[in-house]
Amino acid sequence: MRVALLCPYSLSRPGGVQGQVVGLAVALNAAGHDAVVLAPADDDIAVPGLTARSLVRLGHSMSLPANGSVAPVALGPGAALRAVRAVREGGFDVVHIHEPLAPGPNFACLVACAVPKVGTFHRAGKSIAYTLLSPLARALARRLAARCAVSSEARATAQHALGGRYDIIGNGIDLERFASAPGSATSGPTVMFVGRHEERKGLGVLLDAVGRLEPAVSLTVWVAGQGPDTEWLRRRHPPSDRIVWLGRLDDLELAARLAGAHALCAPALRGESFGVVLLEAMAARAAVVASDLPGYRAVVEGHGLLFPPGDVGALASALESVVGDAASGTGLCAPAALDAAFRHASQWSMPEVAQRYVAVYERVLAESRLAR
Repeated sequence: MRVALLCPYSLSRPGGVQGQVVGLAVALNAAGHDAVVLAPADDDIAVPGLTARSLVRLGHSMSLPANGSVAPVALGPGAALRAVRAVREGGFDVVHIHEPLAPGPNFACLVACAVPKVGTFHRAGKSIAYTLLSPLARALARRLAARCAVSSEARATAQHALGGRYDIIGNGIDLERFASAPGSATSGPTVMFVGRHEERKGLGVLLDAVGRLEPAVSLTVWVAGQGPDTEWLRRRHPPSDRIVWLGRLDDLELAARLAGAHALCAPALRGESFGVVLLEAMAARAAVVASDLPGYRAVVEGHGLLFPPGDVGALASALESVVGDAASGTGLCAPAALDAAFRHASQWSMPEVAQRYVAVYERVLAESRLAR
């Protein structure tokens, strides 16, 4: 089966949707299909796992505010025309559009391409675009032969604005990369943060919680990633024995750090439809401490410690608890608990997710043949 995977966001920037699209393409190709990624890219980058034949660069991107973050999208007509031409001339059986109503190439292919289309909706929470364009958006969404959502929260967001029926297919992880990673050395209980340094991700809440811990609490916090809030957060919480600023990590170092950490902390405040990093931590056998957001709760399913979003005191208590578990090898950090969390995360290995999407593609193609 030949599949076009459209990603609205630039592959030159790290991001959850970008990672899902590339990971899905790699898994589909490994399973014997022919998957091609169409996406903006700001330079002539090499994308691990994709050959030149399986990647179509659609042009440069510009940053737009979206869902409390910044979305690097390609808005120029050239990118849209390149995407439509590539789909029309590519001999594809199915076009899989991630965030189908995103402006630019995705929107253009939704409107202008006749190939059977599958859409995956990632975002959760309010959408100004959905609200403002509701009648048009509903009409355009009907061009999709199948609609998927990465979580119940993402489905609720899309369904409220667009109506329709959605298959829930969660995001996938590279299970083997995290399961086999050699753990980075630690000298005591270590908690890791991974994510963009912006208000929505809650890094400031984590650092404030660490500041409330008694000096006797032995804890090191690894802070990975960067973003618009990095500099002022570093000024408020400078590097110390307790806080280590790692910057942006490549895939292998991220896996090694997670495998070396005793726990991951995901303190996001809102807008999380799915917790890929939580599953990656479970795969690396790190305990999980996370905000009690619906998207995170659905992923954790009892294999972690949840606290009210934005509650510094509650997070400080959670950190004390996980430090005690790490020091004694009990509770969340007990071998049996970590093994159970790993088995839970295994349900979202990327080959498993790819297989679920293939079932959707096959259903769409069968319905298309019947309709002729």
